[in-house]
Order: sequence, then structure tokens, then C-alpha cells
Amino acid sequence: MTEVATAPATTKKDWASDQEVRWCPGCGDYSILTAVQMLMPELGVRREDTVFVSGIGCSSRFPYYMNTYGIHSIHGRAPALATGIAVARPDLHVWVITGDGDALSIGGNHLLHALRRNVNLTIILFNNQIYGLTKGQYSPTSEAGKVTKSTPFGSLDHPYNPVSLALGAEASFVARTHDMDRKHMMEMFRRAYEHKGTALVEVYQNCNVFNNAAFEEITSKEARPRMLIPLEHGRAIRFGEDAEKGVVVEDGMARVVAVADVGPDRLLVHDEHREDPSLAFALSRLASGPHSPTPIGVFRDVERADYGTLVDQQLVAAVERKGPGDLASLLTSGSTWTVS
Repeated sequence: MTEVATAPATTKKDWASDQEVRWCPGCGDYSILTAVQMLMPELGVRREDTVFVSGIGCSSRFPYYMNTYGIHSIHGRAPALATGIAVARPDLHVWVITGDGDALSIGGNHLLHALRRNVNLTIILFNNQIYGLTKGQYSPTSEAGKVTKSTPFGSLDHPYNPVSLALGAEASFVARTHDMDRKHMMEMFRRAYEHKGTALVEVYQNCNVFNNAAFEEITSKEARPRMLIPLEHGRAIRFGEDAEKGVVVEDGMARVVAVADVGPDRLLVHDEHREDPSLAFALSRLASGPHSPTPIGVFRDVERADYGTLVDQQLVAAVERKGPGDLASLLTSGSTWTVS
């Protein structure tokens, strides 16, 4: 709160770098970048205390376009680099920018471990269900049967659901939004930033060159009322033009129902703070792809000690118990040998 009060006022322009933004015209990445640049002044943070870390992919150009510190790292390794920064410098605000290929293929292990450790990171995962930078190969989120340059007869792989994956790793904050709603994006990014620990936000992002209109069935302006299921804490889950549809849970599985058939009292009341992630996971399984009613919003937001705090506590306890460490003694302890 002290930082919010003392940080100088900024505008969106202050957070934009002098680099030319180079994405394909019409790419959904532009709207995500704009949402972040518009949000940063509202957070009341300093540019010099902010770091954006990315891997490889179209989304990973992001640090170049932010007037902050940034690292464009190697494929899939952004969570690993960001973990080092966040643990060594807990005073910094560390963001990870990644894509479905970068995070869920070569980077899958790094992502999972960051989530389970609860490192204090804000992760934005751009999901366009394709490899865009390398020109249109199928990705870990591409639907089965997807015909691409690398799967000319159709993909045989079962796709990842990033929200389900994060909840399976017991991430303490998981949300979903899409690139056609700037207000919703900004709210999800704000909530993720405010969370202490690893926060992951999946963004349905359109690649208009290699996978155009992948999410149109649910994110077009006409489709949203009947295809997007808003998750709001403490409220019964309802959607539709006249809120005529809702969600119930039976035998641990969530399903869409007509409210008139079951009555409003049967509807699931969303509890994003529930410690047990099973209900959030059930909600994440409502849609097998962006072709049926799909939940958006915060699936889970629970408090758990973050990794950096636990490391600091462990170091303090060790010093109190044994005194400060001696690096020279450590290097020559135990079995040693001389190489001539």
C-alpha cells in the first residue's frame, strides 16, 4: 500500500516503449498489450520495479514493447528465469508472458513447477491453439484432427486444457479471459497481479493468419451471451440472453442445464476461495473446446505461502540455528580431490 501511495502517476504512454510493435495486422496480441499498458498506471507501481519475462513465440516479443525491465529468454524457460528473479528480488513485480506452445510443450515442466511451488509470479498465457511464429504447426492446445503443416493428416494428440492443467498442479490462482473484451482482460490481469503467489491467466487469443476465428463461436459479440459462462464469486452460475441457463454439479461433474428444468436453488454458487480444487476443476471441464458454453473469469483464488517467503524464512532459521554460512568451508568439506 505504501508503494501505491508513493509511486509517481503514469499513463499508458509511459509504459509503452519506443520499439515498433511487430505483429501481424489484426493479431489478438495487440489487444492484450493494450490492456496491460492501460492497466499498469492503475496499479500504482513503478516501471523500474517491474520485469516482464518471456520465452519464444509471437507473444514473447511482449517485453520489447513495455517500458520496463524485461528478458526475452529461451523456449519454454521463462518460468525458470522468472523464478530466480522473484526469489532473489521479492521487491520486484515479475510477469511471465508465454504462449500455448512455449508454456505447454517444451516449457511444460517449468510451468508446472512454478505453479506447484507458488512462486510470486503473474503469468499471462496467450492461447491461440497454433504455433504462430514458426508458421502454423499444431500446438499442445490444438484440437484433435487439426490439419496443419506438421499434421497434414490431422493431429492425433489429445489437447491440453490450460486451466485444468493449472488446477491439477494446485495453482493458487487460475483465471480465463479473451482478447475481444478489454475490460474483462484488465480485471483478470488486475486480480492476478494482486494475488500473492503464482497467478495464471489463460487468454483466448486469435491468430488471424494461421488459425483465424478459432474462438469465434464463443467470443463473437453475438455469441457471448449464450456461449460464455461468467464466474462470479458468491453468485449462482447463470448465463444466456435471459439468464435462462445455469450450471449444476452432480456426482462431481458440472453440466449445463435449463434453469426452468431444475429451479434456481439447484444452481452451483461459485466459490473461488474453496480450498479443494475439485469444483474449480469440474468447471474447467465444462467445455472440451471453444465450441460449447465455456466458463470465463476466476476459477480459483486461495491463499498459500509463496515460495520466496518460505525460502527467506528457511534462510533466517538456518542462520539463527547455525550462524552465517562459510562458503570456503562448504567448498572444501566432505570428499575433495586435486586435479593436476
